[in-house]
Amino acid sequence: MTPPSIDVRLYDIIVAPIVTEKATFASEDNKVIFKVRKTATKPQIKEAVEKLFDVKVLGVNTLLRKGKRKTFKGTRGVQSDIKKAIVTLAEGDKIDVTTGL
Repeated sequence: MTPPSIDVRLYDIIVAPIVTEKATFASEDNKVIFKVRKTATKPQIKEAVEKLFDVKVLGVNTLLRKGKRKTFKGTRGVQSDIKKAIVTLAEGDKIDVTTGL
């Protein structure tokens, strides 16, 4: 018996989980925060999370953090824009982001 095949394009939508203090507090409310591709839509994010982690997604909220101008050792630079997705999971479902994809 072969394991079900997962579409590799789903890994292009979800870039990485975000592990911060704020994200840890959100996990208590069944929410997980991911860094996603800038062109990803909410239905695409929902489908990717459901298929990759085998959970039921109730909702997806997205935000686009604009890049900031920073100076490091006298050199000016610009951070990249980042799109984040806050995924609300159904009661009883859980994603352990420390294990990785």
